[in-house]
Amino acid sequence: MSAAKPPRVHYSDPMSDNTSALTRDLLDSRLEGIFEAILDELRDIVAIPSVSSDPAHAADLEASALHVRDRFIATGLDAKILRVTTPEGIEGKPAVVARTKKIEGAPTVLLYAHHDVQPCGDVSRWSSDPFVAEVRGDRIYGRGTSDDGAGIAVHLGALRLLGDELPVNVVVFIEGEEELGSPSFTTFLQTYKEELQADVIVVCDSDNWKAGEPAVTSSLRGNSVATVDVTIADHAVHSGMFGGPMLDSVTCASMLIASMYDEKGDLVIPGLGGTLEADVEWPEEEFRAAAGLLEGVELVGTGDLAARVWTKPSVSVIGFDACPVSEASNTIAPHTRFKLSMRVVPGVDPHEAMDRLVEFLESHAPFGAKVEVTPNEFGPGYQADMNSALTGLLHEVLSEAWGVPSVNIGVGGSIPFISDFQRLFPDAEVVVTGVEDPLTNAHSEDESQCISDLRAAILAEAMLLTRLASQ
Repeated sequence: MSAAKPPRVHYSDPMSDNTSALTRDLLDSRLEGIFEAILDELRDIVAIPSVSSDPAHAADLEASALHVRDRFIATGLDAKILRVTTPEGIEGKPAVVARTKKIEGAPTVLLYAHHDVQPCGDVSRWSSDPFVAEVRGDRIYGRGTSDDGAGIAVHLGALRLLGDELPVNVVVFIEGEEELGSPSFTTFLQTYKEELQADVIVVCDSDNWKAGEPAVTSSLRGNSVATVDVTIADHAVHSGMFGGPMLDSVTCASMLIASMYDEKGDLVIPGLGGTLEADVEWPEEEFRAAAGLLEGVELVGTGDLAARVWTKPSVSVIGFDACPVSEASNTIAPHTRFKLSMRVVPGVDPHEAMDRLVEFLESHAPFGAKVEVTPNEFGPGYQADMNSALTGLLHEVLSEAWGVPSVNIGVGGSIPFISDFQRLFPDAEVVVTGVEDPLTNAHSEDESQCISDLRAAILAEAMLLTRLASQ
């Protein structure tokens, strides 16, 4: 267990104010009897290759929605498949909305997860079939075992655990296009706003500090993506005849990319904000192991290691168009294109951050090269209210379920749709949690879920639902 700084929010003693007859021990005992069935549910979810980005898997995505709908119906909820078409003509993917029987006077809690998954990439790099869940030790492997089949399993498990003793109203929203960036999400919320109204929104699609150590997501970075074109001539020319006084566009593009960083690896683009401190200490050896960094490759930047991932901006080259080595000839490339993903710190508007990036790149064009920046997409960050009673309650149940104190963590990745929840449901409080950990490998090969953490997360959500009734 790593040394962790105390959470900056103080929360109550886990056993204080427990007014429910559904005690932690009683719920834990019940969970023992149903957990294997929930694990089987996760296996069934993984078996459907619901890749939302691949049209070849459109039928699988539909099958996944039907399966998830039927599982919530079997749990006693009224469930249906819904979709929308955006004003721009984008046809949304199938989502599942399920609802418990109405309890007059009780608060309403919306439980969010998503049933679509990322592509598998090179299947040969997987240790087992990505769509056949396989248990190895305390982890279950397969695409979607964690992101976000585990989120669905947590909601199913908590509702089955409570059964007819559920003291709050619950709306379940299982999205089908999160891995696409949720293009129809805003339209969906606007269209079905009345059906999705809630007092509390629980997003189960985030991380824990590590396996066996739970966390509340205190912040998420936003994202701004842009394509950059670097042009130095109107046609290709012979490298022997013109090389020397004339640089190729690939070199100019490389210089432009390098100009964004100082000698320590910190971004030098002004106006992006950021802080140097985090609530927990992230040991370098654990970070290196989780990232798969090769021996001798140095970490860059300054400040707490966790802060460099959570509360400082970053820019990554996620695509680069250049002539393949196998097709190379003695020519100077006149044009190069690359794509940047900029992670924006919480509290900074992603559009304003993009403006700063565009200004910087255009003003640092090497040797007068023509630089054109085209913004592609934007996603806002998220900052939790760390002093709210709900956040304190979430810490309380996580600590009880895991048996160790929960901590606050930021997450370097983005969940842009949270801002839509906050904007369209201003009276609802949003909290973000999840069951991923640094070994999960979400979006990569050998994705996996810690089984004991999945069990603890089900217990924690069940306790949260019971205790929200008395808030």
